[in-house]
Amino acid sequence: MNKKSREEIKLMRMAGNIVALVHQEMKKVIEPSISTLELDNIAYNIIKKNKAIPTFLGYNGFPNSICTSINEQVVHGIPSKDIILKEGDIVSIDVGATFRGLVGDGAWTYPVGNISDDIKMLLETTEKALFKGIEQMIPDNRLENISGAIEDVAKSANLGIVRQYGGHGVGHNMHEEPFLFNYRTNSNIIIKRNCAIAIEPMLNLGCDEVHTLQDEWTVVTDDKKPSAHFEHTVVASDEGPLITTVVM
Repeated sequence: MNKKSREEIKLMRMAGNIVALVHQEMKKVIEPSISTLELDNIAYNIIKKNKAIPTFLGYNGFPNSICTSINEQVVHGIPSKDIILKEGDIVSIDVGATFRGLVGDGAWTYPVGNISDDIKMLLETTEKALFKGIEQMIPDNRLENISGAIEDVAKSANLGIVRQYGGHGVGHNMHEEPFLFNYRTNSNIIIKRNCAIAIEPMLNLGCDEVHTLQDEWTVVTDDKKPSAHFEHTVVASDEGPLITTVVM
């Protein structure tokens, strides 16, 4: 768990601000009939305009600047001109921006037009799980307490918890130690002062189980029920949890 210097935290906040600017625009433009490739192009332009690098582009061969995961797709959905959003969908937008060597990483799940009440509950509960987890991101606390807070919110609504994927340390690299499970594992890891972690609950309307499609990227729920994904990059500061992926 790498502690970040004051300068590194400053740069992470600038990277996170760019991620937040992308999400600010996504909220405006996501509507029925837009393609996921259009969303990707918008994100790319915002990141480049702000003198940053799209962290995901080329990462382990990933072909785009953002992940666009629709309905039962959990994470790592690939944008395409042939994938058109329609009324009642939900789409998770995962964004990474690298600014002067430091990374911001944040995801949000958006409704496309009007969505059903049960899917609305899924989004609201997953967002709540994120912020309950963030509350525990304080120096000398146990990492397990973040996991437990997320698990408790998920269980309160009988939602499935994605177990193969979770949060992670972040800084000079998008994925650093430690891995953060979204459920209790009896971990004894202690949160260090000024470390940074991407906290990202992924909750399902149905079962826990997921699998990867033949494109070797897109992860979907086994029962094809919807999944939601919310993520912020957070620093454990002396003043409390510092969310870097917000507009400054």
